[in-house]
Amino acid sequence: MVCANVLGGCQGTTGPASPDPATGEPYGLRFPLLSVTDLVEVHRALTRHLGISRLLGAIGGSLGGMQALQWALDHPGELAGALVVAASARLSAQNIAFSAVAREAIMRDPAFAGGDYYGHERPDRGLMLARMIAHITYLSEASMREKFGRRIQDAVVPRYGFDVDFEVESYLEHQGRSFLRRFDANTYLYLTRVMDYYDPFGGDPAALAAKLARVDARFLVLSFDSDWRFSTSHARDIVRTLSAARVPVTFREISAPHGHDSFLMPVPEYHRTVSGFLARLAADADAP
Repeated sequence: MVCANVLGGCQGTTGPASPDPATGEPYGLRFPLLSVTDLVEVHRALTRHLGISRLLGAIGGSLGGMQALQWALDHPGELAGALVVAASARLSAQNIAFSAVAREAIMRDPAFAGGDYYGHERPDRGLMLARMIAHITYLSEASMREKFGRRIQDAVVPRYGFDVDFEVESYLEHQGRSFLRRFDANTYLYLTRVMDYYDPFGGDPAALAAKLARVDARFLVLSFDSDWRFSTSHARDIVRTLSAARVPVTFREISAPHGHDSFLMPVPEYHRTVSGFLARLAADADAP
């Protein structure tokens, strides 16, 4: 199993916080805008470095699912299977809007300094708010009701003020603060923008038909019934496009209460479905 950070990331792969060889200073917003295709090319370079010419499968959730889809579309012969989980081939206006507000929270932080905050005060207030906004969209209403309801945090009755009173407020604040320890604000801007522009089935219909005709990977497309960020309709759009081009694709909507975060959770049906698909790919690969 190979799991690598993405291009533009902040945990080991080149990104906005990396030094620009021309200046020795962090790139900041001078780092080039990225596409999902760029992210895939870096993963492909890693597999070549490891001496791997063909993968049993590429699996990813959300942005990772976009990469698995793009890899299979662009590079026939390199994947036996592509497992696209809780992902979209084209973000809705609502999805773009959520990310736009989160980016504004970062860029309007006085410490953002046009992206050149490295070595100075970080735009932590903006990044924390961006994470809190995004995290709301990752959870379902049912999971938030079960986790928090309207329970009061550390008090018997509400204090009737603007401090943190409700457990859900405390939870979001915790998520925002913990995010600061492991993420870079510029990376947040770049990776959300990558998703906004993703549209692999757009453009010239004839060119798309030719590309789909060359695809030789088998697809597993999964969605979760409580995911309203990338709902099942997004998955069905992918499946319809692949099926119309006679690309082998299996689709399943999994029942899980966790919203978009379901792909990160121990959901038995989800894990059984993925395991079964990988086992079939492996059996086919071993067949004479």
